[in-house]
Amino acid sequence: MAWALIHAGWMHYILAIINAHDWTMCYVTAFSTEIFSLLNSIIYFHKAVQELQRAHATLSFAAFLYGTIGAIGTMMVAIFFSTAERWKPLFHRYVRMGLTEYAAAISIVIFIGMPHIGELASLDKMTLQTSTSFKPTSPDRSVFFVQFWQLPVAWIFAAIIPGSIITILFFFDHEVSSIICTIRRYGTKKPGGFAWDIVLLGTTTAVCGIMGIPPANGLLPQAPLHSESLMHSEKETVLVLVDGEERSVVREVKQVYEQRWSAFLHAGAILAFVSPPLQHVLGLTPTSVLAGLFMFMGEQSLCVNPILYRFFSLLTPPSELPSLPRGVKSYLGIHLYTIVQIVVTIIIFIVTLTKGAPAFPIIIIALVPIRLLLMNKIWDRETLRFVDAWACRDGTPDDDNQSEKINEKDPKTQSPPDVHQKGGISTA
Repeated sequence: MAWALIHAGWMHYILAIINAHDWTMCYVTAFSTEIFSLLNSIIYFHKAVQELQRAHATLSFAAFLYGTIGAIGTMMVAIFFSTAERWKPLFHRYVRMGLTEYAAAISIVIFIGMPHIGELASLDKMTLQTSTSFKPTSPDRSVFFVQFWQLPVAWIFAAIIPGSIITILFFFDHEVSSIICTIRRYGTKKPGGFAWDIVLLGTTTAVCGIMGIPPANGLLPQAPLHSESLMHSEKETVLVLVDGEERSVVREVKQVYEQRWSAFLHAGAILAFVSPPLQHVLGLTPTSVLAGLFMFMGEQSLCVNPILYRFFSLLTPPSELPSLPRGVKSYLGIHLYTIVQIVVTIIIFIVTLTKGAPAFPIIIIALVPIRLLLMNKIWDRETLRFVDAWACRDGTPDDDNQSEKINEKDPKTQSPPDVHQKGGISTA
């Protein structure tokens, strides 16, 4: 594993040096990103179920039932507090903002402490495993790094293959999550530092390989949940034409606080919890709370995914569906498009449960040429323009004279589409 991650590290550097974002992600559409987002949601829910299954196999039945209640409770309380911005006029605005931004943290603290109250304290518990000393947890190791230089040369070169797969997964994972975190509805103004992000990701991946631990990269390196927590309302003045005259109108817009402090403090807190005293505090967390957090993240990802709302359209009687824009003949093509996305997502998820799991990023990448070269032969242009769009720039692959526009447009100057607009990319 060490050499696979080391190879992945220098491959990340190459991708950053050649600015791979500009000539790869400019061909990715919402079709692929929505599937990837839905896959992440399913994986979150699956991880929650796995945690509860382990609790069922280890704990008494009463403790397992409480663990299930605690997991669902953690999710529901977090969802409840995440809506605090809409409680106006209840509480002061800053109180509502605090409850919204720290909804998950508040819920986690509540359900960490609850098992220690009253009769619940007598139940057996399954908590996170932590270390009690600052040393490797493996009894076979006395130092934090592995002796990767002792591997035969042939195996060092063979490790390039899994290193390439890891690089593809991490690159696509990071690029999509970064795009999702900066979609138009977040109102971000500063340009993205995709190349620097990839350099940092390559460095941490290589360091993890040297230390002999799994690469420190979650499902989403940059969580849209972070962007959601930084959303706030601002007033801006715009000029509008009224009866042929320009007038200033003040309107309220939603934007995120663009700063580095929250990410820096998050990273600092993670580093602090490596120390044994704080690891002890972390070890008080029941695994059921972790399952609840997974469910909350899955729900937050799913609730803004356009696939979900198009799936609801599948269940809605035709007479109740809203009218379609001019050129889109019926909902049949939209329904078929949605079913294909769901089926593909399920297939990829099944692959992740098999021995072929490391290859699933290849399937996701293969969706890009399939969308651009094959799907336009099955669906008509107007339907595809309605449900899909470029992920990193304005327009769709099916706009008129799009082949010329690909060469003329600079992806760095284009804003990604809004999730609430047609074909907008999803949030995971």
